[in-house]
Amino acid sequence: METLAWALRCSRAFWRRVSGPEEQRLLEGMSYGMVGSMALAMLATRYLKIPYGRYASSAYGPPIPAKVAWALQEAPAFLVPMGLVWGSDGARLAFWPNRFLLALFGIHYAYRAFIFPFLIRGGKPTPAIAFLLAFVFCTYNGYLQGRSLSNYAEYSLDWPTVLRFILGFSGWLSGLLINVHSDNILRNLRKPGETGYKIPRGGMFEYVTGANYFGEILEWCGFALASCTLESAAFAVSTFLILGRRAQMHHHWYLNKFEDYPRSRKILIPFIF
Repeated sequence: METLAWALRCSRAFWRRVSGPEEQRLLEGMSYGMVGSMALAMLATRYLKIPYGRYASSAYGPPIPAKVAWALQEAPAFLVPMGLVWGSDGARLAFWPNRFLLALFGIHYAYRAFIFPFLIRGGKPTPAIAFLLAFVFCTYNGYLQGRSLSNYAEYSLDWPTVLRFILGFSGWLSGLLINVHSDNILRNLRKPGETGYKIPRGGMFEYVTGANYFGEILEWCGFALASCTLESAAFAVSTFLILGRRAQMHHHWYLNKFEDYPRSRKILIPFIF
């Protein structure tokens, strides 16, 4: 116990030393860097295959079992913010709007890292490069969102009654439910022993090909509106860039593979795109 208490004191002393205008500028630069790197990655997929799932190949490194890859690559996005809450003594942690927003971020990644992987049925292995990129992104974003909300983002005590927060939280919750429901539809497409691809039906899949992606984009756009920080906005834009491109590729893949694929389905946004 004494060793743990000493480690906690050292951790909090470290974060107090780095806290200030320089770290705020670092978070700002990281936010712009995230959007820029995701935009470049999106452009790269026009010339290179996305290294995951149905598009993966051995050229992207040795395969990692799907359950293991999902759990390990997503875990930092939960563990890093929780570590900051426990070990940083952040200046804004005493305010419950900050705690609530951190909890929203944590709930998603608790599902992604500790529940979703164990629901996967089979699942294609993840190439090592794709796993590494996802791990780095989740670590990076975990620090970005965790540090912003625990130490810098300021809200009035009545923030949860403000319209921006109410709309944002509603979007986050709706997106999470759509995302989880769409995951469940995809998981149950094939009966035990069946192989091959099928056309997803039901839920938001009746309107868009990327129903699970639509849910996640809506979730993080809602989170950004509720948080009103540069860091959360950068995450929402980055999510849209990457998942929007994936949805587009999936849509064209389904159209080419299935002659009876519903032509009325949009790619990502119901009735629009």
